[in-house]
Amino acid sequence: MKIKVLMVDDHVLFRDGMRYVLQQLADEVEVIDSGNFNDGMKHAAMSPDFDLALLDLNMPGSDGVKSVLLFHESNPSIPLVVVSGSDQREDIEKVMEYGAMGFISKMSSSKIMLGALRMVLDGGVYLPPQLLQQAIAGLDQGGVDKRTVRNNKNWLTTRQMQTLQLLAEGLSNKEISERLDLAEGTVKIHTAAVYQALRVNSRLEAVSAARRLGFLPGPASVTDDSNSQ
Repeated sequence: MKIKVLMVDDHVLFRDGMRYVLQQLADEVEVIDSGNFNDGMKHAAMSPDFDLALLDLNMPGSDGVKSVLLFHESNPSIPLVVVSGSDQREDIEKVMEYGAMGFISKMSSSKIMLGALRMVLDGGVYLPPQLLQQAIAGLDQGGVDKRTVRNNKNWLTTRQMQTLQLLAEGLSNKEISERLDLAEGTVKIHTAAVYQALRVNSRLEAVSAARRLGFLPGPASVTDDSNSQ
């Protein structure tokens, strides 16, 4: 297996450390790195076949979370993960809304980083555990439907159950956001919470597990396409 990764971060020592982590993702890993946002955008434009892009929020040429939106709109086919020293919930929710498929804290261990990147490469969504715990506890404003909780061994909230049902119908993140009148970033958070609760890494696994547990009727038929926008 061979993958190609774009890494955009202005800290040389961090890039060197991440290279070691990235080399464990596949038999052959090609890493193209850059120390500023503008050069990173140029690399992506010249070579759109990247399997993964890692982006810091604060570096020369970057406009913080808005740069995530710019990168995603310019390169929608490249799975984007923000790797940042910030752990502000507002920043995390914004980057997910702006198109990121994951947010990893620079304080994370190499083991956590590796697992998170594998999850995104497999089509999943990764968020910091503390944010997912908040989501599972009732991130949606509607709170927890007590009937759902009593009948749901994994304690999914009403919004998370709605998201799961729409995943089973094969809807993309954008379509789910329109159906539920939510921001796409919020849909990704709910989806990631569902994955964690069911202990799975993809849409297909989530729907299959939910049907085995009796949360959803019928055989699994969803396409494993978590990067749908």
